Amino acid sequence: MTDKSEWQSRVGKSWAEAWQLTDRSFSGLTSQFLDMLTGMPGHTILDIGCGAGELSLAMARRRPEATVVGVDVSPDLIEAANARSASHPSVEFELGDAAVWSRPNFAPNLLVSRHGVMFFDDPVGAFTHLHTIAAPTARLAFTCFRWPHENAWIGGLAAIKGEGGSRSDPHAPGPFAFADPARVSGILTAAGWSGVRIEPLDFAYVAGTGEDPVADACTFFHLIGPLAPVLRSHEGEQRREAEQRLEAWLRNNSDDGLVAFQAAAWQVTARKG
Repeated sequence: MTDKSEWQSRVGKSWAEAWQLTDRSFSGLTSQFLDMLTGMPGHTILDIGCGAGELSLAMARRRPEATVVGVDVSPDLIEAANARSASHPSVEFELGDAAVWSRPNFAPNLLVSRHGVMFFDDPVGAFTHLHTIAAPTARLAFTCFRWPHENAWIGGLAAIKGEGGSRSDPHAPGPFAFADPARVSGILTAAGWSGVRIEPLDFAYVAGTGEDPVADACTFFHLIGPLAPVLRSHEGEQRREAEQRLEAWLRNNSDDGLVAFQAAAWQVTARKG
């Protein structure tokens, strides 16, 4: 489970410190998502859970006439996003929870998110609020992870942690809270959105590159993901053993200067009205 409080503290800080690495890990997904968004109208854009701002900035580059606002609960990520946006006056980043956030005279006609919607405590309430503040003809588009067993990287990390089995509550806020497409469709419909479409999107989750991609990937997983807090909490021999298992796993998944894993997402679209 990764809830709002974690994004406001430890997790958000880690992602802000390593935004170049997290952007890289999702680069294959981001490219496909942006291509799909090219066919969707919208000049007043809300980026939900914008993180360090990559999607917001990409949208601004592709739509120079648009106004783009990115919202995130993490002060560290918003600080990182603002530092990146100096040359993009049409983009603004604001600290806030998209589940309740609003701005006077701002009614987005395109609401987007790259893996930022799976952490709502009350998903129906959050998407109902977003439906309320959206323009009458607004479109919604977001990505989210599919099932854990379709994402090879999470299984490998779980094995290194010594975990097995499924989460006690698969619907708890976290990376895989929206893995069930029937649940996602039900949430959006209950919140008033119509024309829901959910399509698979596969990509390579890039963990390491460069002269020593294994070392690069080790650095990445020390900072980001479910293994990071475990490694921080371990000491001595226990930590060394976990790091050895991590390095061996990464070497088995290294090929031609790259450490990457199969990743599986949903691409979800809907409309208001």
